Amino acid sequence: MKRLTIYTEAAYTVGLIMLTFGTALMTAGNLGISMVVAPAYILHLKLSQLCPFFSFGVAEYLLQAVIIILMMLILKRVRIIYLLTFIHTAVYGIFLDLSMAVMPEITNNAYFVRGAVYLCGVLLCTSSLALLFKSYLPLAAYEAFVKNISQRFNFKLFTLKTVFDCSFCVIAVVLSLIFFGEIKGVGVGTIICAMLYGTIINLFTKLFNKIFVFKDRFSFKIFKESEGK
Repeated sequence: MKRLTIYTEAAYTVGLIMLTFGTALMTAGNLGISMVVAPAYILHLKLSQLCPFFSFGVAEYLLQAVIIILMMLILKRVRIIYLLTFIHTAVYGIFLDLSMAVMPEITNNAYFVRGAVYLCGVLLCTSSLALLFKSYLPLAAYEAFVKNISQRFNFKLFTLKTVFDCSFCVIAVVLSLIFFGEIKGVGVGTIICAMLYGTIINLFTKLFNKIFVFKDRFSFKIFKESEGK
């Protein structure tokens, strides 16, 4: 079968929008927020009580800024694309708040409805990450951390992704217990996703490779050179 050509810049744009909407769907399903965003969600729940403007998107932006700084410390280098990731996280935070604003309340619906919504969110998030990994453009801090650390130390990308996800799941549980004395935001869906997210992304990557040929439409050397390509 002849594969379709898709530009990585288009894959990046679509992937970013899909990721924010998928995250909003998982939140609405109320079966456990995605593990990588769970710490930011817990911080949002706590700090928004004191500062109403501290939205989910703002919490995501600030936490991802910390991740970027940690990544640069581990890699012992500062590159332009790492700094541009700050812009990506800001755009992501804005789109996330917009997605959350239009998402209907479904927590009182039947369990199978919430499960269906949650599953759609998982599929959107994992497929969007597979698309984002195809692009040379700045990734979210979480994905940038996994991608660059795996390249630097020759770790398997999807194995490191699973370890990273599980670590953030543990962090979210600890923060929830400290702030609320109970577990919030983390549920059975979070645990399952922490174990399977990397595998599902890998499956989508293989599927997309069979269907599409990914090509760069533009030549933004500043991004590629800053990655050391």
